[in-house]
Amino acid sequence: MKKAFKTIFILIILAAIGYIGWKVVLSYRPKEQIITFKNEKIVRQNVLRTIAATGTVEPQELVNVGAQVNGKIMSFGKDTDGNTMDFGSKVKTGMVLAQIDDVSYKAELQEAEATKKRAEASILTAEASIKEAEARAKLAASNWERAQTLYAQKALTKTDFDSNEAEFYTSQASVATAKAKLADAQASLSSAEASLTRAKRNLDYCVITAPMDGVIIDRRVSIGQTVVSNQSASSIFLVAKEFSKMQVWVSVNEADIGFIKPGMDVSFACDAFPGQEFRGKVFRLRLNATLSSNVVTYIVEVNTDNTSGLLVPYLTANVKFIRDERRNVLSVSNGALRFMPPAEFIDPAFEVKELGENEAHLWIENSNGLLKPVTVKTGLNNGVTAEIISGDVKDGDVIITGVDVQYAMNEATAGGQASSNNPFLPNMPKMPGRGSAGARQRAEERAAAQGGAPAGAPPAGGAPRGPRPN
Repeated sequence: MKKAFKTIFILIILAAIGYIGWKVVLSYRPKEQIITFKNEKIVRQNVLRTIAATGTVEPQELVNVGAQVNGKIMSFGKDTDGNTMDFGSKVKTGMVLAQIDDVSYKAELQEAEATKKRAEASILTAEASIKEAEARAKLAASNWERAQTLYAQKALTKTDFDSNEAEFYTSQASVATAKAKLADAQASLSSAEASLTRAKRNLDYCVITAPMDGVIIDRRVSIGQTVVSNQSASSIFLVAKEFSKMQVWVSVNEADIGFIKPGMDVSFACDAFPGQEFRGKVFRLRLNATLSSNVVTYIVEVNTDNTSGLLVPYLTANVKFIRDERRNVLSVSNGALRFMPPAEFIDPAFEVKELGENEAHLWIENSNGLLKPVTVKTGLNNGVTAEIISGDVKDGDVIITGVDVQYAMNEATAGGQASSNNPFLPNMPKMPGRGSAGARQRAEERAAAQGGAPAGAPPAGGAPRGPRPN
């Protein structure tokens, strides 16, 4: 019993394999080929060879305005429109941006002025002391000279002689001391003047002014906030130069930096303005490269005109450095230059010549459905599009870029199904629909089988419908 069951099972497997093989063979029967040509037009356009990079739009000049003195922000100034200084305010050089509390600095100025006056008085005192000391020294010199004469004549005692000598030298020392006091008073005056200058400058620093014509990008303090200056001055405002001129700081890979030169034309686009192209020129290459993930990049500054006012700081720019450019020239895709049709599609009436340097064949369809070659010379090629310098072609000519082969449906498909049906799936029989539509379809089929009304005609009135099929 087991042997018979095994034999039946093997026969079933073989039958299934045979059926599947038969279906596969039917699906690969020869089909009718439908051949179409892919084409494109020769057009006039700009052909560019570029270096792509990404950058950031920056103001051409940016100043971080800080405080050089400590104190509380008392008030903000007015911008060109008469409004209080804030984000986006337009300012002119010298306009008041903010006022710091200046009470203590005014007191320091008054103290410095008083110190200077004391130093000036000390100078006057020292000068008077010098004159007094010089007068005494002159008198002492006369007495000393007379004492020497009298002592030689033995008309003066030794005691008086020594007294005159001591007085003479003492007077000379007094003159030197008075002069030293004058020098000290003059030094005190210089120190007082320096303190006065510093006090005046600190008082001036209480008024923060705009360093240039521009726009306030950022206001970093509020009224009542205390600012503390240190070695790095505290930032209060970020002022950018007028936006009529802007820069793009572009990060360029080291592999491309050798092609970047000052004055090179640049085009860039920003996601904020779809379809808008901006132009600029390379201004400067910064030599302080950065290393990140073993990739060396350099910053290239690009100057651009912004009289339209569209560009604002810190937009991301998709930049193209234009290494070479051809404007409004005949051009064709590189795919068309590489295309070589099979021999059976080439018109034998035309010879396919050998190509020279920078030459290529373009293919044009003849009236007989075959292709003829046209030799053209190419110029600038950016890897996608090539410039056509010469050749028997013109703007708008249609050229062939490929051959597309399709196959018609074969006999292995049934019921209008495409030849791509899976041969491994069984063809299920079509069942009639349900409801009144299905009943009408079955009645028409019975009438046609009995030789009565043609299929599609309604059954005769009152005719028996017969048993309903299961």
